[in-house]
Amino acid sequence: MPPRETQLSIHEKLSSLAANLWWSWDPEVTHVFRLIDAELWETVNHNPVLLLQEYSPEKLEGRAREAVLHTRIHWAFRRFREYMAAETTWGATHAAILGQGPVAYISAEFGLHESLPIYSGGLGVLAGDHLKSASDLGLPLVGVGLFYHEGYFQQALDASGWQKESYPRLEAISLPLTEAKNDTGPIVVSIETRTGLIYARVLHLAVGRIHLYLLDTDIAQNSEEDRKLTARLYGGDQRTRIRQELLLGVGGVKALKALGILPNVIHMNEGHSAFAPLEVIRQRMQEDGLSFERAMRDTASRCAFTTHTPVPAGHDRFDEDLIEEHLGPLRDSLGLDIQGLMGLGRIDPQNAGESFCMTVIALKLCRIANGVSRLHGVVSRKMWASLWPWRSVEEIPIGHITNGVHVPTWLAGQMRVLYDRVLPEHWYQRTGEADVWRSFESITPGELWEVHASLKNRLINYARRRAVDQARRRGERKSVIADMEQMFDPQALTIGFARRFAPYKRADLILKDLDFLAKLITDSDRPLQFIFAGKAHPADERGKQILQQIFKLTRQAPFRGRVLILENYTIDMGRFLVQGVDVWLNNPRRPLEASGTSGQKVVLNGGLNCSVLDGWWAEAYDGKNGFAIGTGRTHANQDIQDARDSDDLYRVLTEEVIPLFYNRDSDHLPQGWIAHMKRAIRTLGWRFNADRMVMDYVTHSYVPAAGGLSCSIVSMP
Repeated sequence: MPPRETQLSIHEKLSSLAANLWWSWDPEVTHVFRLIDAELWETVNHNPVLLLQEYSPEKLEGRAREAVLHTRIHWAFRRFREYMAAETTWGATHAAILGQGPVAYISAEFGLHESLPIYSGGLGVLAGDHLKSASDLGLPLVGVGLFYHEGYFQQALDASGWQKESYPRLEAISLPLTEAKNDTGPIVVSIETRTGLIYARVLHLAVGRIHLYLLDTDIAQNSEEDRKLTARLYGGDQRTRIRQELLLGVGGVKALKALGILPNVIHMNEGHSAFAPLEVIRQRMQEDGLSFERAMRDTASRCAFTTHTPVPAGHDRFDEDLIEEHLGPLRDSLGLDIQGLMGLGRIDPQNAGESFCMTVIALKLCRIANGVSRLHGVVSRKMWASLWPWRSVEEIPIGHITNGVHVPTWLAGQMRVLYDRVLPEHWYQRTGEADVWRSFESITPGELWEVHASLKNRLINYARRRAVDQARRRGERKSVIADMEQMFDPQALTIGFARRFAPYKRADLILKDLDFLAKLITDSDRPLQFIFAGKAHPADERGKQILQQIFKLTRQAPFRGRVLILENYTIDMGRFLVQGVDVWLNNPRRPLEASGTSGQKVVLNGGLNCSVLDGWWAEAYDGKNGFAIGTGRTHANQDIQDARDSDDLYRVLTEEVIPLFYNRDSDHLPQGWIAHMKRAIRTLGWRFNADRMVMDYVTHSYVPAAGGLSCSIVSMP
């Protein structure tokens, strides 16, 4: 039995809280850690494990008395235990069948918190939000991923604005990770290849009620090459990539078996995990004496696949030699020849010149597949229609479940106070229900605007601090640093743009007419200011050039002091941005944005979206809850489309955004703007949050698959 609450010391209670990432989406617990030592909290990147390593039980007890924290710590610990012990949950009611065996959610990256940087961007943050909502809903689900000792990369811009990458090492001892064990001790799995065995230990991370298992190859049993397999996310060559994906898919399924977990459903989050069904098929053949065809049918009926990208380069492909080297032993166990295995990853199994595609095998080895927005579902059906040549495009079995974001993670504390006052009691347990959000319209304009202004000031202060730190690192002149300490006007319309600097996301679209942009920025009555952030992939030269272009712009009059690019975009920086901007700018080249979730986080905090009608915004915009760039039509010529979208962006800013923001009443309140804010929260908050998303997965994917009733669903709400 666990020790009684009254028997535990303050240090033991806080250590228990730090060992489970539940604290990261509970603002009260986060605030307690900050109050212990605010300066150290920032230094350790908001990592409570490292924070507590600096405090002995005696020292912590003294600090708790000094800051009057005992009651808050006891209360936080009690709520945590109640959360973990709850039996009456949405999942217990609506997903009881998963009690027989959980969903195994397999993803190459998980963006859970800035202190655990094993994510690169939206895919990982979406996976992290999926786990958190699954926890809140009480859903039987386990996560499977990889532990990257060097994460993605740390970004810095040099004096010329060119991106430089560094890879500081993550130490497991500094994180809430433990070695997963079974009756024989710590679990180590092995994956056989033609050139030898790859070994991986299994680490455990608690995410609320969810168990996340991360495979780590940096152990003594491996060669130096294989020890580095889990060093960097999306690093290395094709050989490194296939070995990572073999580890994730095949190794992940083996790890679950070693843990005694028999999942009822395999959910492949993007094609990186698509080798997983092959290992499930092998186990069914070995343990149940099934033929390959029978085992494949049974396995596919219990597999679900989510594709996240309409960009062809985003779908991994491997040549036959790499497939044979790494999956040859597994192929032997399945009773397949090399062409039989290659055929599973080819659109045309007979085309010997076609490479092996991870998305193709995922689609062939599942019976439920979905894109991540309504438009992305349409695009995906067209993109992969050749897999089902006997069907019309409309009948292609790829549906959609639109992404959402985890409300407690991304909602600012000040906004939560407003939500608590105007929404029904325990609203945060029912965020996926439209009725819960209706009463938000009752909030008075003045108090909503006051909270938004406070969050905006917080963002500006944060941006100034980061700008100064960046300038000092680059050795800038004292006068430049002094200017940065005062940059930005809290009263000016503030526009944010933060995401991966992939060229198709067109961070430079606003720069097409610099003379016109300069007029907007320097307007004495109605000025604009911009904050950019984002990383370019280390191999993406064009993305780095766009970064550099914006950096150079920030050094030139009249843009200096009104345009800023922040380095090293992280979850923490994202919170400041989505909670503080007036407008979130998103202008990808349609239809290449599968969903996009950053704008959904902005909605929760009262910001407005100004976006191309792509991804989630194509189904969210109603004419009164934000702004649209273009009409949704696309031109066959890319250059013409870019020019058209640039012109329309300037038009929307000058004719809609700027006038609405600066049109004030006698109390200096932008009543029309505030009406848009309220409508956005009321109409979009319930639809585009992760609780609704996970509930949709349960209804349309997990429960049918767990019952062996899965069928291809073309249309999902």
